[in-house]
Amino acid sequence: MTQHFSVLPPPAVAPASFSLPGTFPDPDSCWHALRQRDRTYNGRFWFSVKTTGVYCLPSCAARPPLRKNVAFHASPQAAEAAGFRPCKRCRPRDWRGEVGLSAPVAKACALFDAGNGDAPPSLAEVARKAGLSSSALSKRFLAELGVSPRDWLVARKRERFRKALRDGEKVSEALYGAGFGSPSRVYESSNKALGMTPATYAKGGAGAHIDFTTVDSDYGRVLVAATRKGIAAVFLGDDDRTLERDLRHDFPAADLTRNDEALGGRVKGVLARLYGRRPSALDAPDVPLDIVGTAFQWKVWKALTEIPPGETRTYGEIAARIGEPAAARAVGRACATNRAAVVIPCHRAVGSGGRLNGYRWGLARKERLLAEERRRGSN
Repeated sequence: MTQHFSVLPPPAVAPASFSLPGTFPDPDSCWHALRQRDRTYNGRFWFSVKTTGVYCLPSCAARPPLRKNVAFHASPQAAEAAGFRPCKRCRPRDWRGEVGLSAPVAKACALFDAGNGDAPPSLAEVARKAGLSSSALSKRFLAELGVSPRDWLVARKRERFRKALRDGEKVSEALYGAGFGSPSRVYESSNKALGMTPATYAKGGAGAHIDFTTVDSDYGRVLVAATRKGIAAVFLGDDDRTLERDLRHDFPAADLTRNDEALGGRVKGVLARLYGRRPSALDAPDVPLDIVGTAFQWKVWKALTEIPPGETRTYGEIAARIGEPAAARAVGRACATNRAAVVIPCHRAVGSGGRLNGYRWGLARKERLLAEERRRGSN
């Protein structure tokens, strides 16, 4: 296999297997995050338990409920409107995380989503119900989600379309149910919406092939996954079973094959960055990336690679660096959606005041990565 590819240009939309940061995830993603107590999903959804009558944050430390008793909500207001009360343990109504949604934006997302595939309410109507002007709500969306309300609605429409195809609906039924008015519009943008044609996606992603391998490191197990174009994921964890399960969760429609031999060169490039032997870079020939993200996410990810090893920058500082000083929360969300640990060093992003916020691969691992980078820098 050829080992050198040029980095893909930043695509305009989120990948098929990821929700656009800030959108309400699909139920399977919500359930997975709940079981993992994934803090990166705090603010993206809340869940309620009908047997207890309470609703919680995804990271709540309470005993996990049974799936049949759980419902998911886009905001605390939506959960309370359904008759649930806030959990006294995780205090979901009071949560104001660095990368969370403000109450007006969360409410606006829920209102936009209420119509599902039907015509969504107007921006003016939603803004009024959220207690803001149309321009103020648009500014909030850009600051917290990195996208305009219109782009958010387009992303949600595509998510509904993808979910309907995964659930077995015919292409024609799925596209009209998602709110698309013309089949030609879907096929024109199918690479953006799905990464493949709708018919191929409906068959489970036939033709989308990803090789992966796992190796040991000083930071635990490392999973490296790649397409023929480049690295699609780098995960850090404690055991292979969990890493492989998470890979299948992130790439549910792909043909995943363990291939230790073919990925030798890619693994060496990843480990070199893990141990500080080479700087991170999005255009490095030894670690070409095949990772899809929004234009905003790519700006954030590039800024992360420019932070010197051992140093940190707050979400606000990164936002200012990319010319979006009001988008600190959206920067945090872009960090949370990073699939390429170490190659895109999101462990160098911190909360206001230098607080080490949640890290997909564990806060202790984030602390150790930074400490080791600083130690190497002082030698």
